[in-house]
Amino acid sequence: MGRVATTHDPLWPPASSLVTSEVRDRTVGLVGASTYQTSLSPRSATSTPDAVRAALARYSRWAEGEVGDLAESLSVRDLGDVLSPDASDARERLATLLAGAPRDLTIVLGGDNAVTWLALGALARDDWSTWGLVTLDAHLDLRDGRSNGSPVRQLLDEGLDPRAVVQVGIADFANSPAYARRARESGLTLIPRRAFYDESPEALARRALAVAGANARRVYVDLDFDVVDRSVVPGCPAAAPGGLSADELRRFAREIARDERVVMVDLAEIDVERDVNETTVRLAALVVLELLAGVVERTR
Repeated sequence: MGRVATTHDPLWPPASSLVTSEVRDRTVGLVGASTYQTSLSPRSATSTPDAVRAALARYSRWAEGEVGDLAESLSVRDLGDVLSPDASDARERLATLLAGAPRDLTIVLGGDNAVTWLALGALARDDWSTWGLVTLDAHLDLRDGRSNGSPVRQLLDEGLDPRAVVQVGIADFANSPAYARRARESGLTLIPRRAFYDESPEALARRALAVAGANARRVYVDLDFDVVDRSVVPGCPAAAPGGLSADELRRFAREIARDERVVMVDLAEIDVERDVNETTVRLAALVVLELLAGVVERTR
């Protein structure tokens, strides 16, 4: 079945219209890095960034409350995609793209979780002393080798301070004893999935940022969609039943983006070819909008 065309209505401007060259109070960058070649799960090469960009046309720019019309205070600058993002020189090419990134926030559309190693490395440029990392992820990503299961270990090996790393949403039956021991011994801060039973997504986001952003560090955030319940993200190969709800993910994303220390957020682990009725891709587009709303709330 083909896609149904959206109806043009001048009184209902779509969220895709936020991508503009106009200068507003806040500007957010958008960049694609569709990593897939080192994935531990079979994965297609179809571009998730293109699919998420297209899905923005399904939503409006309006949010209830003080945010209102995002376009009144914010614009999005699309920086394009880094081609062949799994290649050995991809970090350097992504760093060139990011040289034109806005100051407020840049959203990276993956790709599998290898995008976290790629993008944070392109930002840090081997100077790790001023960076912190927050992951919202079911997995520890501390595996040996180079894959979408190893980005956190790779970053630690390169010099990222483990005391500035917070992993939120770590799930039972999704990690091994050896890697759990590695996480404990390295000094990472772990906040398990079950913490969401007792604390709100907003409270957990603030708790993570208090650690990762201590000592005036800038913070990179990885939003791995396999932390979400499998029924909600059919396009995420590693998602399991019992994960977070779409609402919990959206609330966490908005709260994270409200913090000035957060300068880059990636959306990872979506495979368009596995998706059903654009369910996962449309959630990703909504998460982009929640991030934009959070940036607007920085000024309130």
